[in-house]
Amino acid sequence: QVQLMESGGDSVQAGGSLRLSCAASGYTYSNYCMGWFRQAPGKEREGVAAISAGGGGTSYAESVKGRFTISRDNAKNMLYLQMNTLTPEDTAMYYCAAGRLTCGSVFWSQLGRYNFWGQGTQVNVSS
Repeated sequence: QVQLMESGGDSVQAGGSLRLSCAASGYTYSNYCMGWFRQAPGKEREGVAAISAGGGGTSYAESVKGRFTISRDNAKNMLYLQMNTLTPEDTAMYYCAAGRLTCGSVFWSQLGRYNFWGQGTQVNVSS
């Protein structure tokens, strides 16, 4: 049974940092591109970042470039998102996802290309 479980969400002030984690199980983790997505109230879910199966390639949304860093540990089946200089616009539910796609392609942020999803972890950033 495939399971993705996010953790690390919290309430922080603007300018603060958070590190999200995603624990994966039930499939061959190292074969899958992994992504972080987020959904704010009243908005569509959007791609935040993705990392290739081997960890050598990453993609980021323009809104988080230079502030967020995605990483993975294939030995531990873990995915991470280091978020720095948070702003209220980063407030959202954050989801991790796994997909058999080329993470470095222009399609990395398309939700339909991901096979497995977690339940999400909430991030609230106050001004």
